[in-house]
Amino acid sequence: MDVSEISPGSETGVLIIGGGLVGASLAIALDAAGIAATLVETAAPRADAQPSYDERNLALARATVNGLDAIGVWRHAAARATPIRHIRVSRTGEFGSARIDADKQGVDALGWTLPARELGMALLRRLDECTRLTRLAPATLSALEPLADGWRAHIDMADGPRSIDTPLLVGADGTHSFVRARLGIEAEHHDYRQSLFVCTVTPEREHANRAFERFSDDGPIALLPLAERRCGLVLTVSADEADAVAALDDAGFLDLAQRRFGWRLGRLTRPGKRHPYAIHRVAATQLVAPHAVLVGNAAQTVHPIGAQGFNLGLRDALTLAELVTAATDPGDPALLAAYAARRAPDREGTMAMSHGLVRLACLEQPLLAPLRSLALLACDRLPPLQRALARRGMGFRGEPPRAVLERLP
Repeated sequence: MDVSEISPGSETGVLIIGGGLVGASLAIALDAAGIAATLVETAAPRADAQPSYDERNLALARATVNGLDAIGVWRHAAARATPIRHIRVSRTGEFGSARIDADKQGVDALGWTLPARELGMALLRRLDECTRLTRLAPATLSALEPLADGWRAHIDMADGPRSIDTPLLVGADGTHSFVRARLGIEAEHHDYRQSLFVCTVTPEREHANRAFERFSDDGPIALLPLAERRCGLVLTVSADEADAVAALDDAGFLDLAQRRFGWRLGRLTRPGKRHPYAIHRVAATQLVAPHAVLVGNAAQTVHPIGAQGFNLGLRDALTLAELVTAATDPGDPALLAAYAARRAPDREGTMAMSHGLVRLACLEQPLLAPLRSLALLACDRLPPLQRALARRGMGFRGEPPRAVLERLP
């Protein structure tokens, strides 16, 4: 729908603030279910990609791909995705390791890797197919006014301010959420004092659809399989080292990555452009307020270890869409309470896992070394434990949205 059809004081069934990966996915899911919604995007839609869709290489859990398929996004992205059929987890200087293989879990892939920019373009193409969705872009939320049965949002646009009334306001506006702050929802912050560098590299040997996560006292390093024999490199360094690492030339950066990762794939070559990200944990103290809900990074921003951020956020979006579709009032307090209860086990479990891995696997604790190795060996050798670990890694935790489960093999 063209923005000119929105007049000041208009109404919408669901108002989504934030057009990033999670906000766009929610908008698409609601449109597919026949729910009228409005999506407020800071950046104007572009044919190539939006600035928020960056150079990271996303590890998409199997549940995530099931969900993207259910809402019609995956058909626009599948050709550029690379299946993950094996996962290898280890720690520098310790004897334990864990292996998870797709065939042993009865699936064709544990997940897929896809550049965030490619997923962004797939979402844009799917957004263009929506028939009940109104998109306001470029547009910015400037103020919120509580109403008896919802919210009045004041939106700044190039052609002037607008106001929109809604029974359900969704904050999908990222880690530094304006919506979260205006709702008065507090957030717990933790600075890991780490920075993440992402780029692509080409290994000497074929990756064979293997994903690697390797822990050390200096932080985790991961290699994700990509097309054309490339791999996505994710390298964590301490915040004190970030400037020095950013200043390295290609040879120096590759030498660092090689020392941290080892030689499992031979020599690493041809690094792409590097992008650093400071790592913080931000967790909203509550997910809902009267006639309002938080999803994605606005609700929780987790450590990238284990690559759970977008996967968790998409499950937020699909669960909310499922509940709204079955309700007559999207802002019903009972619906929002049900959403918070449904998301709690998955959210809390995923945040605890990512935070715990950083504390246990990445810090120098010599007395824990034998226990860490034994734990990895147990995950590798005990089928029930491996099955439980694999299912959580594939995104099946708590009570997942139906869109995720219906496409299990």
